[in-house]
Amino acid sequence: MDISAVDLARIQFAFTISFHIIFPSFTIGLASFLMVLEGLWLTTKREVYLRLFHYWLKIFAVAFGMGVVSGIVMSYQFGTNWAVFADKTGPILGPLMGYEVLSAFFLEAGFLGIMLFGLNRVGPRLHFTATAMVALGTALSGFWILSANSWMQTPAGYTINEAGQFAPENWLEIVFNPSFPFRFVHMMLAAYLTTAFVVGAVGAYHLLKDRTNDAARVMFSMAMWMAAIVTPVQIFAGDMHGLNTLEHQPAKIAAMEGHFEGGNGAPLILFGIPDMEKAETDYKVEIPLLGSIILTHSLDGRVPGLKDFPREDWPDAAILFFSFRVMVGLGFLMLGMGLWSLWLRYRGTLYETPLLHRAAMVMGPSGFIAVLAGWITTEVGRQPYTVYGLLRTSDSISPVDAPAVATSLVIFIIVYFIVFGIGTGYMLAAMSRSPETGSGPTPGEPARAAGVTPAPAFTDPHPSNTTE
Repeated sequence: MDISAVDLARIQFAFTISFHIIFPSFTIGLASFLMVLEGLWLTTKREVYLRLFHYWLKIFAVAFGMGVVSGIVMSYQFGTNWAVFADKTGPILGPLMGYEVLSAFFLEAGFLGIMLFGLNRVGPRLHFTATAMVALGTALSGFWILSANSWMQTPAGYTINEAGQFAPENWLEIVFNPSFPFRFVHMMLAAYLTTAFVVGAVGAYHLLKDRTNDAARVMFSMAMWMAAIVTPVQIFAGDMHGLNTLEHQPAKIAAMEGHFEGGNGAPLILFGIPDMEKAETDYKVEIPLLGSIILTHSLDGRVPGLKDFPREDWPDAAILFFSFRVMVGLGFLMLGMGLWSLWLRYRGTLYETPLLHRAAMVMGPSGFIAVLAGWITTEVGRQPYTVYGLLRTSDSISPVDAPAVATSLVIFIIVYFIVFGIGTGYMLAAMSRSPETGSGPTPGEPARAAGVTPAPAFTDPHPSNTTE
């Protein structure tokens, strides 16, 4: 196959970032979940919260480690495959990545050891502080990474220096560029929902085996609360993000919606097959006027088409059209799960409905799929640019040969599937074990050598009457 070095480098980066993004999207939410669990244990003294904390802590440690490793490998590609991009954007993206290391990674690394091993050494309250700092660190990491990515989508606050580099002119405009607030909120909510549906799936799995499993009830209940409350907020945030994208990246919106011809009163194309060569969407199933209503909040609002832009600036509509619909479709399935759980909770049958539990298990990986679909939409929609409208992808690559990139790509694929396959297998095995057994040290057991006694354990005399 005659594939250029640019395409191979793009495939390699897409492969590594796809592996990487699933771990932060899980650990960001899981760190906050652990903080909530430990806070609830300190507040209520219920043993079940501490058991769940230890249960998920092991899984968090593995996911966090795989996220760090995959992120480091990914970053090296800036120097090997994208040296021109790294040189031209270095004065802006370099400091942003440095801020992420200094303010986020150091915070996570500094408190992670205490979080993993320090409960019986530093005391429960100081340990809770460490857990909160790790959760804050994961959020700060997302803040800086998304700021950098958003700047590539909607560059601001820069000037071009004599060397042809993007140089900072206003750091506030760079960090808080036009798309960043929307992208950050959308991604953080996606991380929380991703974690919620994993936790919900694990809880549902153990409820199917034993409906009286108190820890499984707590997991499932908390996950369904998150689905019911956060999913509507996420859909609203996604709509706001879409309006922002329409303002700053209209060609991306045209490709996402499958519109080659722009116009007023545009329909919403539910299904079709975009044909880039013919510049039209075949087999369209559409709802009249709804596209304008959603995108412009007006019946006769104008929706752009790809033909409004030079053909060499078109992103790939065939990819964007379907990746966007996968993300949106999963979002509405999550909303359906949340509403269903609210109805069953109202009827008092949340833990006695196997059909809901099986559906929750099926939806377990839905957050990861939605995040991947969303990132495909974001990144493919920025093409053919690395810095939108300013630096083309074809002008960003290092002087490398296609065979060299192809060789490293094959090595990456083999190593990633072995290493991360083992790690993922371990996490799935840990999730399959009941949280009622073997999930951590006996709650309330003091560390005699350190002279520290954790908060006293509390065992609910009526474990089936959970109200979470």
